[in-house]
Amino acid sequence: MDKYDLIILGGGPAGYLAAERAAAGGLTVALFEKRALGGVCLNEGCIPSKTLLNSAKIYDHALHGEAYGVTAKEVAIDHGLVVARKGKVVKILVAGVGAKMKSHKVNVVKALGSIKGKSDSGFIVEADGAEYEASRLLIATGSEPVVPPIPGVKEGLESGYVMTNREILDLKKLPERLIVIGGGVIGLEMAAYFSTVGTKVTVIEMLDKIAGPTDGEISTLLLKEMMKKGVDFRLGCKVTGVTGSTVEYEKAGKTEAVEADAVLLSIGRRPVISGFGLESIGVYTEKGAIVTDDNLRTNIPNVYAAGDVNGKIMLAHTAYREAEAAVNHMLGKRDHMRYDAVPSVIYTAPEAASVGETEESAAEKGLDYKAVKVSMRYAGRFVAENDKADGLCKLLIEPETDRILGVHLLGSYASEIIYGAAMMIESRWPVKDLKELVFPHPTVSEIIREALFAY
Repeated sequence: MDKYDLIILGGGPAGYLAAERAAAGGLTVALFEKRALGGVCLNEGCIPSKTLLNSAKIYDHALHGEAYGVTAKEVAIDHGLVVARKGKVVKILVAGVGAKMKSHKVNVVKALGSIKGKSDSGFIVEADGAEYEASRLLIATGSEPVVPPIPGVKEGLESGYVMTNREILDLKKLPERLIVIGGGVIGLEMAAYFSTVGTKVTVIEMLDKIAGPTDGEISTLLLKEMMKKGVDFRLGCKVTGVTGSTVEYEKAGKTEAVEADAVLLSIGRRPVISGFGLESIGVYTEKGAIVTDDNLRTNIPNVYAAGDVNGKIMLAHTAYREAEAAVNHMLGKRDHMRYDAVPSVIYTAPEAASVGETEESAAEKGLDYKAVKVSMRYAGRFVAENDKADGLCKLLIEPETDRILGVHLLGSYASEIIYGAAMMIESRWPVKDLKELVFPHPTVSEIIREALFAY
């Protein structure tokens, strides 16, 4: 039986980064992954979707370049080539993760690792008939799409008419009409891509707003921008059935229907906590997720859980940081996971990005705050690069402490700016000190400085 200091189940962001950090810290590591290294993020989520969205952005710029003095003729997009390039990007990055594992002498087992129970010196994991033992265990099995018991959905998935994010990213031909069930991040990004490249997109969302927990004002502005670009939204609607080429839904007690050539099921994801023997060692779960503390420890000593499987903030960058916090605890280093400054991004056009409290969450917690709002057109580079477009920068500031509670952006480069806002919240610097920071000019990031001085 092969013995290790650490066995990791799952080769996604939490799993592979934990393997790298643990091996660099001197631990012997075995990493089990039944599909491809990189997990959902690298293979069928973050990276593939951004590759498609970048192609759509280039196409859109070529179509509408006249305002910037650029004229292009016979502009077309080849979705097949877009998907092929996506495959190349994924292959390169997956190979890069594999190379890192090899350089750190991590034993990558390309199989489902199943927990068989405890041993005198740790835990036993079985894969393809072989047994492995380790004194520590990290569960990083990720998440999977939620498939609701809507009549016709199961049959639609089997026939290929209904797809999850996995299948739609490999779709070789553009559908003329696409229905997206769910107005969260994944649904919105796919709606943005397909509508930009010529598909008629309808988004059906149960809530009266899009983008889930995103700040309400940003959500409303994003909705308007996407509607301008042709996306049809049906809000406050509950899907009741998928039959043939039709999706039925209820709104205000009335049943309506919309036809499409393809359906994307995108109503959320749930942690993967079954199918690999978790129950054999008694790990505690609650509401379908593994319960962890701020060191990512479970109720079982020397068993940790990081990434989507603990259900806290199901984002790849959260998984990265959780992996580091978990490994640091294993190595005896002082560290703990903090969740109050984790940024989130929606890579639509315009981009939406946020970190910290929203107006809704601040009000719910009874926090005293002042909202400072500045148009993106206060940033010179934004005006230079965005003809007639607008956006918003909103800061939520706590008057008593002079600290920033939340930052919310809608506009170009929001995804690249938000990390600076996260640092402002994490550092707990007062606004009076943040005003002394020097921002490069001209950049869209200067909008943060404009908002600070508007307070």
